Amino acid sequence: MLLFELLEPTLAGMGYELVDVEQSAPGKLLRVFVDKKEGAITLDDCVAISNHLGQLLAVENIDYYRLEVSSPGLDRPLKKRADFIRFTGETIRIKLRIAWQGQKNFVGLLKEVQDDTLTLEADGKTLQIELRNLDKARLVPRL
Repeated sequence: MLLFELLEPTLAGMGYELVDVEQSAPGKLLRVFVDKKEGAITLDDCVAISNHLGQLLAVENIDYYRLEVSSPGLDRPLKKRADFIRFTGETIRIKLRIAWQGQKNFVGLLKEVQDDTLTLEADGKTLQIELRNLDKARLVPRL
């Protein structure tokens, strides 16, 4: 079972959203990035999640040396279709797998998501980008 598939329903049951999982090498550092719709992740949230996941990982016999639980940050990565729907109307930074008119990097306003295509308004142009062509996507922090 993939680690993401193990952790996602567990965290959802606790009221959190799993944003990303990073594992430096098997048996080493395990980083879990979580979010919640009600506001910012607090230190108390991280402690509760860490305690719960520590027990889950022990039961599932997942080997790791150190577990880190944190917020995804202001420049939160967008990974799932649901992320793009949730953050419609926000400014995002994307990197494409296959260049569009010779360009791979764009910053613009996420206008909408329909089916598996997002509409991005960037540099005075409206782009239709298939989600499968995204290499990376992140929110641009509002400061």
